Amino acid sequence: LVASTCPGPFDAVVVVSPPITLAFAARLAASRHGCPLILNVQDVFPDVAVAVGVLTAPRLIRLTAGLERAAYRSADAVTVLSAEVEANIRAKVTRLSSPPVIETIPNFADTDNLRPMDRSTDYRRELGLGDRTVVMYAGNLGHSQSLDLVVEAARRHQDREDLVYLVNGGGLRADELAASAAELENLLVVGYQPADRLAEVLATGDIHVVPLRAGLGSASVPSKIYSSMAVGRPVIASVDLGTEVDRAVSDSGAGLVVPPDDPDAFTAAVEQLAQNTELRVQM
Repeated sequence: LVASTCPGPFDAVVVVSPPITLAFAARLAASRHGCPLILNVQDVFPDVAVAVGVLTAPRLIRLTAGLERAAYRSADAVTVLSAEVEANIRAKVTRLSSPPVIETIPNFADTDNLRPMDRSTDYRRELGLGDRTVVMYAGNLGHSQSLDLVVEAARRHQDREDLVYLVNGGGLRADELAASAAELENLLVVGYQPADRLAEVLATGDIHVVPLRAGLGSASVPSKIYSSMAVGRPVIASVDLGTEVDRAVSDSGAGLVVPPDDPDAFTAAVEQLAQNTELRVQM
């Protein structure tokens, strides 16, 4: 992306956002060594914070938007995760006198370590899941994820002894989800596991869910989708239609895509896959 003529020992400085403020520390390092700066955007700030209602004050939104533009101005190149995010950022840098190079480079899964495994894992036995169909969410428990869909589906399926919902991860909403789990016998919330158990944890799920709030498709890509696919599990993606995750699932035939924040469609998708083992294996 960026031809480097650094006089020192480094070819480039790479920084990941969020937090967007790291771009400015990285700019100092890049200037110190005469290197180009590559800014890797995992989530677009402040767009995500505004969309989920964390950032509401108009003055603060304007301030953080200016901070975002300054971060792009400081970079020689910006890498993003999807065509939608690329279009978002391109629209924001059009007025810059020297806009950075922008390139889409999707995230990935480590297929040396994440491979299809038998569902009868030690993790399944530790949690006492038996032979029930496990609907799994694994990852960050934050405001961007429509985790209310998982809770609502578990609530609707309280009478089904063949289904159990497993939320595996941590984050801002962990306590809220744990409180829901205390009321629902078919919902378990478990903290992050050691990294060397990731393949086993993911293999425990029979159906993986990727719920992203409506409107976030141009600002965020739930990269857990690639890990779920790497371990050979079907996915239910509740995402903005026509975006990267929708394309990944639909084009590969690796699961079902439903509109975001739609509990009826989400629950129906769970029921469709839960009752059709052959379809799950195919996906």
